Amino acid sequence: MRRFIDGDYFKSLLKDGMSIHVGGFLTNGSPEVLIDLVVESNVKDLTIICNDGGYEGNGVGKMIANHQVKKLIASHIGTNPEVGKLMNLKELEVELVPQGTLVERIRAFGAGLGGVLTPTGLNTIVEEGKEVIEVQGNKYLLEVALGADLALIGGAVSDNYGNLKYKETMRNFNPIMATAANLVVVEPCMQVEEIDPEDVVTPHPFVDYILGGDYHG
Repeated sequence: MRRFIDGDYFKSLLKDGMSIHVGGFLTNGSPEVLIDLVVESNVKDLTIICNDGGYEGNGVGKMIANHQVKKLIASHIGTNPEVGKLMNLKELEVELVPQGTLVERIRAFGAGLGGVLTPTGLNTIVEEGKEVIEVQGNKYLLEVALGADLALIGGAVSDNYGNLKYKETMRNFNPIMATAANLVVVEPCMQVEEIDPEDVVTPHPFVDYILGGDYHG
């Protein structure tokens, strides 16, 4: 059984300079309460790995607006003008990664692999600084695996053991990120006694803590 924690305990896990996977897709399935707690903690110099830059005032956009993020690794930033503004001021480093490559890099880390080979980005600016490997006559970019110190998982229905299934499209990046971090904290959207084993998407060994008490629905 996973341990239920409150907001103060969660904040005690945070440190300056951490790398953090944040689940969600344009904030759908984002762990908004956990993000609010990160903002309250005021930890700095974070590397945030997320599908996107969220919105101004929603998702990871709240941490970016609070100037806690040193680097954002995402597939696009167009929905949050603050990201482009801080990037142009050189106050925020942004690494844009094609969406399929981003999720495969995270999946590779969770599987214990060093990286993935992909033709996406060959002969473009994406190729700069990366190793090109030829396999059976075809060229690929080596994209290294992408893990994190911490994963914040949202959109999940949790049972008392910490098994998770996901509510509709909230599944998105969440189950992949749960496999690819040293510490995994879940903000469930619903808590149930038990999930049918056939419906479990993230087995409980991947989960370290569940935000409990008044914090989940």
